[in-house]
Amino acid sequence: MTYHDTLRCVFCTCIVVFIVLICSSGGFAFLPFLWLVNVLWFFKEAFLNPAYTEQPQIKSYVKKSAMGLILWVAVLTTWITIFQHFRARWGEVGDYLSFTIPLGTA
Repeated sequence: MTYHDTLRCVFCTCIVVFIVLICSSGGFAFLPFLWLVNVLWFFKEAFLNPAYTEQPQIKSYVKKSAMGLILWVAVLTTWITIFQHFRARWGEVGDYLSFTIPLGTA
């Protein structure tokens, strides 16, 4: 490994640590973003690089992050679809859940 490879590796690690610190300070709200970063960042390391000792553990983390991200996107999409479809029928409760109340008739 050359000096430039080591420097690049250290720089990339610093970026990942910075992203993790931002996500951890945001708590649960940024967890899906952290899963996305984990999947995108470590996919090559987990599935495309030649086998090494820690690879099965990294694969399991990447798979779990991908499953969590897909589940979160599915739940969020379902909620948005239900809310947009039934908000007017929910009356006052739908208005309380809205940040802005659209004008017009339902």
